[in-house]
Amino acid sequence: MGKINFTVAVIGAGAMGGAIASGLVTSGAADASHVMACNPSPQKLVPLDEKGVATFAEASQMLGQDPDVVVVAVKPQVLPAVVGEVSEQLAGRTVISIAAGVSLATLEGLLPKSRVVRAMPNLPVQVLSGATAVCPGTTASEEDVSRAVELFSALGVAKVMREDQLDAEGAVVGCGPAYVALFADALVRAGVERGLPAADCREMVLATMRGVCAQLLESREHPRAYMEKVTSPGGTTAAGLRAMEPELVQSAYAATDAALARTRELANA
Repeated sequence: MGKINFTVAVIGAGAMGGAIASGLVTSGAADASHVMACNPSPQKLVPLDEKGVATFAEASQMLGQDPDVVVVAVKPQVLPAVVGEVSEQLAGRTVISIAAGVSLATLEGLLPKSRVVRAMPNLPVQVLSGATAVCPGTTASEEDVSRAVELFSALGVAKVMREDQLDAEGAVVGCGPAYVALFADALVRAGVERGLPAADCREMVLATMRGVCAQLLESREHPRAYMEKVTSPGGTTAAGLRAMEPELVQSAYAATDAALARTRELANA
């Protein structure tokens, strides 16, 4: 993939916004001169300053630089106030919102003169291994969608989805990093309680998880086929899977349903 040839401005350089701005430069997808970010907290901007990203205290100052694409990376509850202050400056631009639970209809109501795209990234974008769902609004062009996909592909994987799929994507992929971390912690605790050194066990479990994910991504093999490679008939892995699978699968379904229910509650609040 070549260099991004459009300028990107990030409103809200917090954990996710800062990761997006930083990741575009770190990945080599964009020159620092093509990325800018704003945040009222000077401390949040220091790591970006060090990468050569142009930083600003206020969104209005940054938008005066005439960026092509604007990523709004603020909390859902403050998004209306934040974009309301600069709605005229956002007119005619591609605006990508990463605010969970804020619908395209709401965004387009707040920004009637902008071309809006929703994106749902997860935390591993911070290490360029994230997953992002991209959903275009009613006036977004093919170029707008292409730019959004190009931007988030630099931070991992990006897929275009319908808006009615975004809540499920958030419940599975958005929440997924916490679930994976919980599973890693559970394996480590099981190992430690059976005599393994805690630090060594943790490092080995995490290295194993990283290796499995790398192999599955590279080979595009179905997880079931991969499991068969590790599992000998009547062996230890078969016994472990027999004990684990029913409850693990049920827990995955229950966690997804609980996250979806909470998503709907927040959307209706």
